[in-house]
Amino acid sequence: MIHANIEEILGYCFNNADVLNQALIHSSYVNENRMNSAAHNERLEFLGDAVLELATSEYIYTCFPDMTEGEMSKLRASVVNEATLAKCARERNFGEFLKLGRGEMANGGAQRESILADTFEAIIGAIYLDGGYDAAKGFILRALETDIHSMKGLTWISDCKTHLQEQLQKNSQEPIEYYVIKEEGPEHNKIFTVELAHGGRVMAQGSGRNKKEAEQEAARRAIEKYGLQ
Repeated sequence: MIHANIEEILGYCFNNADVLNQALIHSSYVNENRMNSAAHNERLEFLGDAVLELATSEYIYTCFPDMTEGEMSKLRASVVNEATLAKCARERNFGEFLKLGRGEMANGGAQRESILADTFEAIIGAIYLDGGYDAAKGFILRALETDIHSMKGLTWISDCKTHLQEQLQKNSQEPIEYYVIKEEGPEHNKIFTVELAHGGRVMAQGSGRNKKEAEQEAARRAIEKYGLQ
């Protein structure tokens, strides 16, 4: 029944349910249950990441013939990032289907952006293995086509820190400061939370798999919160 539910959400029916199962297994579940170390979804995530980049690149190239290489790269980066992929995963309730370790579940892992984004990529990898490139591309475009078009003119999303600095410096020479306020998870899979401050005021927080990602996410949230697009 669970398979039927998620397949309806995905718009794709799997021939091999095992590959879908694996796409939904987080490493914390594998470690906690002492399963084979290759049973989690990280290999599928690796594959899905490559398919995602190809499919979005192909779509952008075809749809926007007047774009330069640099503009296409910026648009792709704006779409294929943790925040956008996590949003798409959250809209499809992927967190409800995830198998997480008890500790990860208790810490809100089912709604953590990094985990949701990784799951989105793992599902792409699973669809690719099960049904081929066209099936995976179909799912990617159903999920991301609207975002691609809405972000076409928002190329700042690929470098939120620079854009935020440029906007704030129009009225202030105060520096933007980023502070790591929390580190969670094992050494090989840490999640960093960063606080962004400007002029003595905390503007936003962001999380990511490294400090750079967390800083970019904090900057993105500040831009959206204060209307600095």
